[in-house]
Amino acid sequence: MKLFDSHAHLASERFAEDLPDVLARMREANVLGCMVMCDPGDDEPDHERALEIVRQNPGFRLAAGVHPHNARNWGEEREKTLRALLALPECTSLGEIGLDYHYDFSPREKQREAFARQLDMALELDMPVQLHIREAHGEAMAIMQERHKAGRLPRGIMHCFSGSWETAKVYLKMGYYISLSGVVTFKNANKLLDVARNTPADRLLVETDCPYMAPVPMRGNRNEPAFVRYTFERVAELRGADPEQLAETLWENTIRANS
Repeated sequence: MKLFDSHAHLASERFAEDLPDVLARMREANVLGCMVMCDPGDDEPDHERALEIVRQNPGFRLAAGVHPHNARNWGEEREKTLRALLALPECTSLGEIGLDYHYDFSPREKQREAFARQLDMALELDMPVQLHIREAHGEAMAIMQERHKAGRLPRGIMHCFSGSWETAKVYLKMGYYISLSGVVTFKNANKLLDVARNTPADRLLVETDCPYMAPVPMRGNRNEPAFVRYTFERVAELRGADPEQLAETLWENTIRANS
């Protein structure tokens, strides 16, 4: 059995001291694939480090995008850097992008601008997107549905999905994949249980979003790719699925969703 962590921030400074050990634990846990995220819009961009990690580890892929937290930095130079990253063979996904109205680290108007421009870019380049939507599902859904009707919505993934099954069904209808993080293992994850049970097998992914949100039983620790197995095991349990078969399906889904 092999697992794929569909969303990991391995270029984070929180892995700077022990990344070789993290990667060794990952392989021991049979997590053999990893989508490494990078953000050229960050105040301290991590794309060079992320690319280095991907190139040193077979089976890893790169995703690049300007996060809504950093939308305030969106501009011509950041777009130029992002386009250069998206042109690399290692880069197979544009993200994470979207709207985050929980923290509002960037003005909402700038978030909308960066989101729209990157959705357009994904269409232009025929690339999938990884979407980060937090406390903005109503507005994001309206934007996406309008684009979907007009044939202007790129394909993609709802990263770290934490909404209800009713919300998930709307995104699924638009052709999106649902990626579940360690949140599905939390005691208060009631609304996610139906999402884990009911999402069609061919539209489901698992991720860590490390170093954030470690799953039970590792809560309180720095999250890392090896821990995706706990999320996977919980999802398999909720679905009553054969782990070997589900792991194979999720691996194929992750490859397909990011191609």
